[in-house]
Amino acid sequence: MAFNYDNYLRVNKMPTLWCWGCGDGIILKSFIRAVEKIGWKKDDVCIVSGIGCSGRFSSYVDFNTVHTTHGRTIAFATGIKLANPDKHVVCVAGDGDGLAIGGNHTIHGCRRNIDMTMILINNFIYGLTNSQTSPTTPQGMWTVSQKAGNIDPTFDACELAIAAGASFVGRETVNSPKKMEKLMLQAMEHKGFSFLDIQSNCHINLGRKNKMQSAMQNLDWIDSITVSKKKYDAMSPEEQLNLFPTGILKQDTEVREYCDMYDDIKKVHQGKRAKITQDDFAKKI
Repeated sequence: MAFNYDNYLRVNKMPTLWCWGCGDGIILKSFIRAVEKIGWKKDDVCIVSGIGCSGRFSSYVDFNTVHTTHGRTIAFATGIKLANPDKHVVCVAGDGDGLAIGGNHTIHGCRRNIDMTMILINNFIYGLTNSQTSPTTPQGMWTVSQKAGNIDPTFDACELAIAAGASFVGRETVNSPKKMEKLMLQAMEHKGFSFLDIQSNCHINLGRKNKMQSAMQNLDWIDSITVSKKKYDAMSPEEQLNLFPTGILKQDTEVREYCDMYDDIKKVHQGKRAKITQDDFAKKI
């Protein structure tokens, strides 16, 4: 029997406004299947999205949803999670939304290790606003803001998240929806800040302006720049250049989660615990 996505969708919002062939729909379906497998109740889930093509994600799913201002998904989601630590919070942001104007919030979400999942839909361009350079746009590619070719160095989103302290970091592409579904499930099961770099195609505003005339050509390009972590680790440094490993890139289950530490502090101030010293708290961390 075919999977019934309608149980998790606001069907009155269908069809989506995403361009034909856009990878956002693949990501949406993989996410829904992961939620079904993990067994979360819809009333216990909050999806927070920002501005951009990925921002429409929260409009289409039938959960508690918040559509925030540009780059502020983590800021809003942090407040939601601290106020409702028993609920499941998922942020969905684009590469521009999550790494440019929202980059500061992203790194602080990582370092705090607050229990939420961030799905970064990385299509290497500002898609909704017509092709400006984003932090992940490859050097040399044409954009409307750098028509001679992008000269900006690019972010490796996962390396940034690892350096900032995220306790779970992974990457997958829309070419492998079942692997993406599994990775999302693992990220959502992890207690702590989970960061996922999901590489997707924007054949309209990146692809066809850079000699990739169709969705399939754009997807083939993504396939050419990604390799499984197992294969990547077996390569020489020279072979690894310009390639992105996929799969789980980091998982640390020992670091304490932010809401738990916050709860400890609340108990102290509410007089429900004996006086705690700085040394005692450092041991808990």
